[in-house]
Amino acid sequence: MVLFSTIVLKLTLKNSHPVVNLNDFNAEEISDVLLQIERSFNIQFNNEDLQEVKTFGVLCDLVVHKLKLQHADSCTTQQAFYKLRNAINSKNPTEKFLLKPQTKLCEIFPRDNRIEVVGDIENELGFHMNLLQPKQGVVWAFTILLLASIGLSFLNNTAGFVLGGIAVTCLVLAGKFGRELKVKTLGDLAEKIAREHYLKCRRDASTVNRTEVVQKVKALFADYLDLEPTMLTKEARLV
Repeated sequence: MVLFSTIVLKLTLKNSHPVVNLNDFNAEEISDVLLQIERSFNIQFNNEDLQEVKTFGVLCDLVVHKLKLQHADSCTTQQAFYKLRNAINSKNPTEKFLLKPQTKLCEIFPRDNRIEVVGDIENELGFHMNLLQPKQGVVWAFTILLLASIGLSFLNNTAGFVLGGIAVTCLVLAGKFGRELKVKTLGDLAEKIAREHYLKCRRDASTVNRTEVVQKVKALFADYLDLEPTMLTKEARLV
């Protein structure tokens, strides 16, 4: 389990970039991104590790250091694409040469049975792609309902509790049965799973491309915290 209570994380960006204070982010969001790094690279951070981290570059070096695997120059995103293509073709008679990085996912995962088809591909791959989501309008509606239940609880505790329970249940169901695609093309999906399931996407899981590991760590931070990748410089301070 990642521990952050013993260190202060402030990301100070050089030159003209604004200052980003990671303490301004929700603590669960920070924990989630580091837990995702742990899962993707099959490593584990401890409190002592993080106490030594002073810059974003050092954090990336720490991830690379913990990967006690042989270096190989092969591209993980490319290998992820081949894994996806093979998994899709094992469930679909589509010819392999028809599946390209530019192929639109809506053509592979038709809306009427999208949840089932994505589930089949995930079973073939052996991991969850986290590809589907509910419509943003639905999420906002139930989020507003949840906030309203908090306000109502001050007037009527029982009614607020019931309304809050309904809102939470609806949000969970919306997440479970959402059909909207988070990315649009097969190439985008290959990049997504390559950063979120790095070792599982490697053709040889006993090797690692140390150069691209840094790129994947940066992409995970940028994606989970909604930051511009250019803000995560190697010299960015984490103190």
